[in-house]
Amino acid sequence: MSAVPESFKKKQKRDAELEVAAKKAKAEADKAEAKLVKDITARAQAYEEEYAKTALEAINNRRQAKANNQIFVPPEPKLVFVIRIRGIVGVSPKVKKILQLLRLRQLHNGVFVRVNAATTKMLRLVEPFIAYGNPNLKSVRELIYKRGFGKLSGSRIPLSSNIVVQNGLQGTGVECIEDVIHEIFMVGEKFKEVSNFLWPFKLRSPKGGFTGKKLNHFIEGGSCGFQGDKINRLIKKMI
Repeated sequence: MSAVPESFKKKQKRDAELEVAAKKAKAEADKAEAKLVKDITARAQAYEEEYAKTALEAINNRRQAKANNQIFVPPEPKLVFVIRIRGIVGVSPKVKKILQLLRLRQLHNGVFVRVNAATTKMLRLVEPFIAYGNPNLKSVRELIYKRGFGKLSGSRIPLSSNIVVQNGLQGTGVECIEDVIHEIFMVGEKFKEVSNFLWPFKLRSPKGGFTGKKLNHFIEGGSCGFQGDKINRLIKKMI
């Protein structure tokens, strides 16, 4: 009987060690994934409770004001969704620059914008070219789940899994798509990072067309300018 070559024995030993290491790594990965799923589920549940509490507080405040013969004035919304609805051929360089700063480089692009003095001034300067308003939770969620893409190393990557979010937002504490939705809708501390991570939404032409003339302001029966919560109807037509 011929002796087993020493090199073959070494290969067998090495393969056995690699197999053990692979099984150990897989077990650790499965354990980490199970823990992440559990954490994400708990976060999602906490977010739903927070959204429900916020909505209930608004309802109670309106009821209390009505019972006292008063008018409830809700706080100014902190979030707007901006859609570019017109081209920029022949317009001033200032308008072009503002649209670039808002990342609205193409027709029917949409972005989330935090409301402050600077952004309000910018939006008013380009009102003839955009439609914007205050999105509700349903619109934010549908935009991100149905039209959401992230920016990874300069590439446009669909938000098909939480791994894309984890890789794109490392070190921010944002680990899943529900975290992204929460930061955007509640305008959280990481809003800037999450907003920059999200690629500008590429929307389709609105089903049934725009309301009125695009050149006319919304309050005049047109489509451009601030639309308040009516922006949700336009978002639904363009998703």
